[in-house]
Amino acid sequence: MLFYPQEKVALFIDGANLYASARALNFDIDYKRLLDLFATKGRLIRAFYYTALIEDQEYSPIRPLIDWLDYNGYTMVTKPTKEFTDAFGRRKIKGNMDIELAIDVMEMAEHIDHVVLFSGDGDFRRLVEAVQRRGVRVTIVSTVRSQPPMVADELRRQADNFVELLDLQSHISRLGQSREDRGY
Repeated sequence: MLFYPQEKVALFIDGANLYASARALNFDIDYKRLLDLFATKGRLIRAFYYTALIEDQEYSPIRPLIDWLDYNGYTMVTKPTKEFTDAFGRRKIKGNMDIELAIDVMEMAEHIDHVVLFSGDGDFRRLVEAVQRRGVRVTIVSTVRSQPPMVADELRRQADNFVELLDLQSHISRLGQSREDRGY
């Protein structure tokens, strides 16, 4: 990973994408360790985590993670999912956070030197290009080692740096700790 100690860094985590990538690589993320790792790379200004929530559920399995992140240094960006029926009559749930993430990156671009985007979504290629024109360096964290690869080739090529998620595993995966010590 190429970081400069004086750089102001912000993390932008596409929660669903990072979860799917880590799961495809067969490990769980320890978000405390992830935050600690990137805090050593430069001046960590902010760490955003984006996820959609199903509102009408009595219990959401993601709620404990969201609460933990919110109390432990992450800026949570959430919105309710939308339910619809597709053309085949199947019930579908939609909860895309791309616009929220893109707006936050553009707003933060004038205050930071380096964006670290945890997503492989090719829709972010133009966003990466736009902030690069403002002089901001962009690192993409995703994986090409899963089947299928979780990062779009055009996004990886646009970025200043690409970090293979599997290469971070030893630094950010959950260890055999007690639940209280675990950084979700």
